[in-house]
Amino acid sequence: MNLPFESESIDPSVLTGRKIAVLGYGNQGRAQALNLRDSGLDVVVGGRPGNSIERAIEDGFVTLTLREAAEVADVMMITLPDQHASGLINREIVPVLRVGQTVLFSHGYAVVFGDVEWPAFVDIALVAPKGAGYGVRAAYERNSGVPGLVGVWQDVSGRAQATALAYAWGLGCHRQFILPTTFREETVCDLFGEQAVLCGGIPALIAAGFNTLVEAGYSPEVAYFECLHETKLIVDLLVAKGISGMREAISDTAAYGGLRTGMNLVDERVQTNLKSVLQRIESGEFAHEWNSEAGSGGNRYFELRSAEARTPIEKVGKEIRHRLK
Repeated sequence: MNLPFESESIDPSVLTGRKIAVLGYGNQGRAQALNLRDSGLDVVVGGRPGNSIERAIEDGFVTLTLREAAEVADVMMITLPDQHASGLINREIVPVLRVGQTVLFSHGYAVVFGDVEWPAFVDIALVAPKGAGYGVRAAYERNSGVPGLVGVWQDVSGRAQATALAYAWGLGCHRQFILPTTFREETVCDLFGEQAVLCGGIPALIAAGFNTLVEAGYSPEVAYFECLHETKLIVDLLVAKGISGMREAISDTAAYGGLRTGMNLVDERVQTNLKSVLQRIESGEFAHEWNSEAGSGGNRYFELRSAEARTPIEKVGKEIRHRLK
């Protein structure tokens, strides 16, 4: 079991006098840059021309190109999109890296599955706040934080972990807890959780349940409420109370029915499929496919997105969500 880092092991002064560059100003990059600045750290933003950099300017940051930011930074956090990160790192960042710098990542994809030959003279570490960008920022503004993961890939200076922990402190992760991990563990588990459960399994099960009711002659609107709309109630209970606590908070009928049916739905065949998903991720097959898809223009990805948007549950859901406003 991974035990959290002790608060006494975190020294925020490690970052005192060091310039931090957040490379990428999407949801995660923006939240991190704002939190770090509010924690009293010296932060600049690096990025490509576009709406995100314009927003960084509006937020009062000094903005630079990716290359310029990598040149001036003592510590840089790379929050670029996974599918584009390796190419940008190779072109804009690696050529200007110098001795003494620390390169941080919030997700290990570009290191574990990327095509980057890292120089031996920089520290490389992971600081992964366990929350979407808006949650990272909202928690900080409430004087709280989200839990974080910290790991080290390359420790030249002997201070890579200390730097990563100080950065996590700047994000507010210490207000909850910070767990040790490795780049590979974080990357594989993150991809698996997304694909098998959060962004793959749950939506697919919701859509299948909706289709089953509608095909049996039941109202699409009622099917939508029962299979999708009420998921927030259950997810909120799961996060707050865990699985058994969720059972205690719902009716006995729902709890018994869920226990009996769940074990039949997630049978040995599903477990076999889950293992296949994990193996596909661990082997690098998924990363190779996704990198190739993004590199060729992402046509299949956009086709999948478009097809999903045209499904019956999305059409009904759009109408219902409009009415709920």
